[in-house]
Amino acid sequence: MKTILVVEDEESIRDNIVELLENEQFLVVQAHNGLVGLRLARTHLPDLVLCDVMMPEFDGLQMLGELRKNASTAAIPFILLTARAEKMDLRQGMNLGADDYLTKPFTQVELLGAITARLSKQEAVFRQSEQKLEDLRSSISHALPHELLTPLNGILGCSSLLVEEYRSMSDEEVIECLQAIDVSAIRLHRLIKNFLVYAQIELLAADPDRLEALRRTCTATPSDVIVALALHVAEQAGRQTDLTLDITDSTSAIVRNDLVKIAEELLDNAFKYSQAGTPVQVTMVTHEQSVLLSVTNYGRAMTPEQVAGIGAYMQFERKFYEQQGMGLGLTIAKRLSELHGGQLTIESAPTRTTVRVTLRAAQDSL
Repeated sequence: MKTILVVEDEESIRDNIVELLENEQFLVVQAHNGLVGLRLARTHLPDLVLCDVMMPEFDGLQMLGELRKNASTAAIPFILLTARAEKMDLRQGMNLGADDYLTKPFTQVELLGAITARLSKQEAVFRQSEQKLEDLRSSISHALPHELLTPLNGILGCSSLLVEEYRSMSDEEVIECLQAIDVSAIRLHRLIKNFLVYAQIELLAADPDRLEALRRTCTATPSDVIVALALHVAEQAGRQTDLTLDITDSTSAIVRNDLVKIAEELLDNAFKYSQAGTPVQVTMVTHEQSVLLSVTNYGRAMTPEQVAGIGAYMQFERKFYEQQGMGLGLTIAKRLSELHGGQLTIESAPTRTTVRVTLRAAQDSL
């Protein structure tokens, strides 16, 4: 049974709404003003709130604003009831996060229609979230043990060999084992670091104060960051001659370390999923109030479904291609871009993939 909170200071209107909803088999909680309504919303966590706008002391807009500040009540569907259809009132309510509004007097059909629409939308969102969570659980259960154990087994295997056989091994064989341990350790370290970075991103995204402070930061001369990193990643891949750079400078509104992480993941993917001898192109330009960073490679393409399904711990066509890492790279780059008020888009043709990150330009650079 769905619970609906009705907040209305006019008793006759409130009673009529409550009677109608109870006849429709809703569990109804009622309040005569915004302060009581706020307390009841926090206590009962209703499935939907019907709230009058104009109330003495604490009105509906104030109540809405307070509910949207708290994580436990922020997503509750909220329908405003107003006797005045003035655009300013309605726009203010929508800006605060109202889901719908009804202008008094309204009919039973209008009221039930609005409630049904909001609850149906909320149910669809919930089902989608549950499906994403299930996909995430499935991906973690399948990918995480493998991704952690593969480099760990490499480390354990080579270290055991050294412990047991080092007296009979040549210097070259010892060095080869040590190099294999080093490669596996680096892979495991990056995997764990990316897992922690992703968790930190999601925690930060849920903290409005920290998010606001983050978006006030900037990186001067980001071109230096991109050029140095691109050269380093190309060298690590042994593909310096494949790299082309077209970089112009502009102060971007992003933390330097986050810019490095975004560029690192884009460059790593570009070299990893393309063949030696094919170009990897890196460009950075300023367009209006944005800084556009793009990385293009001429390797395996992504389908539209794969692009739309980018998510943590998910990789594409794992059965057909050897891939290292949990697929967190693009997700981390995407989420970091969004944290700073930007976005990440992917354009993939049969033989070419371009990942483009749009960041805000710092105001003093415009």
